[in-house]
Amino acid sequence: MTATNALANRATLRLCTAGSVDDGKSTFVGRLLHDTKSVLADQLASVERTSADRGFEGLDLSLLVDGLRAEREQGITIDVAYRYFATDKRTFILADTPGHVQYTRNTVTGMSTSQVVVLLVDARNGVVEQTVRHLNVASLLGVKTVILAVNKIDLVDYSQDVFNQIKATFDAKTAELGIADPHVVPISALKGDNVAERSAETPWYTGPTVLELLESIPVTHGRADGLDFRFPIQYVLREHASDYRAYAGRVTAGSISVGDEVLAPHGRTTTVAGIDTADGEVTTANTGDSIALRLSDEIDLTRGDLLASHTRPEDVREFDATIVALTEKELRAGQAVKLRYGTALVRARIASVERILDIDSVDKDTPDPESVQLNDIAHVTVQTADELPVEPYAARGAVGNFLLVDQASGNTLAAGLVGRRLR
Repeated sequence: MTATNALANRATLRLCTAGSVDDGKSTFVGRLLHDTKSVLADQLASVERTSADRGFEGLDLSLLVDGLRAEREQGITIDVAYRYFATDKRTFILADTPGHVQYTRNTVTGMSTSQVVVLLVDARNGVVEQTVRHLNVASLLGVKTVILAVNKIDLVDYSQDVFNQIKATFDAKTAELGIADPHVVPISALKGDNVAERSAETPWYTGPTVLELLESIPVTHGRADGLDFRFPIQYVLREHASDYRAYAGRVTAGSISVGDEVLAPHGRTTTVAGIDTADGEVTTANTGDSIALRLSDEIDLTRGDLLASHTRPEDVREFDATIVALTEKELRAGQAVKLRYGTALVRARIASVERILDIDSVDKDTPDPESVQLNDIAHVTVQTADELPVEPYAARGAVGNFLLVDQASGNTLAAGLVGRRLR
């Protein structure tokens, strides 16, 4: 097996970083990239030159992440920066999210596709308001594994007492929010303590490094693993010179094999005659696989239709949802939009806006707001012109995601999580 094939066969873990401004997120990500040897020689040379130009002693590893010139000049990260790295055990896709309060939408974007959140705090400040805000977002999105990286532990003389106080506060908050798999690690991203290598400076800490945790957490596709098969059709493939007809898309949940029965819209059933991929024909496909599905019967299917197994979700025209506003264009009750769910794009309207969530304190929610503005997280009711087989995010994970799109421009207005199906 070649090195390329070996890398392709490793499991991939999706994670994101979050935290307050200047807690060292970009330096932490740069440390992971550097210590896993995921940095090209020319990138490293550029960082060395820039670090020297800035008068930085050693390497400013944050430069490996803050790639945009404007970000470098301001010394902050303003968008979600995606990075890829690998170890002998698995590959990783990491989203480094911004720390400023006004970029909550970016944090939601990064967390929504992640199995693990690495939340950084400054050891000198401990758990702060933004830490709690990010924990609330992680809880809202159903993230079960959160690693609290107590960064800059060297600036408090590697104090065990400081670490224990922060850990106690974090453990109490994660228990309150129902986050099932919390971890706390003392680190110095600048010096490398307990990021990829164990530190001799913290003999009182006997747990794993952050990288060891990331390598040991079981890789799943969230709640989509082990669930019934779901396959939203993206393209209908036909070859006029033959009788070939297949339905292309990505398996969003469960698995399917040749010979299995599948449920199509309007109560129709058929069986799988074949499964094609870019690498040839296969007998089974799993969550995340991009395939072309051949069916035993000729059924009139089109883009946006859903194929399922065992049980098919009920088609509805109205459902509750939680949305996060992604643009400066205000959203209001009664507003007409387009809704993208899976591969379907339909006309819709925001029937009502029930309240805007206060992610600092649930006691301060705003009921019946006039509008939903940029970065707001709101509970709404959505109505669609066509029936859709929507499923609750709480039970189905990413299968329950959708987007609200501007009718005129096509720009994305909000990202949403399906709640209750109403009718």
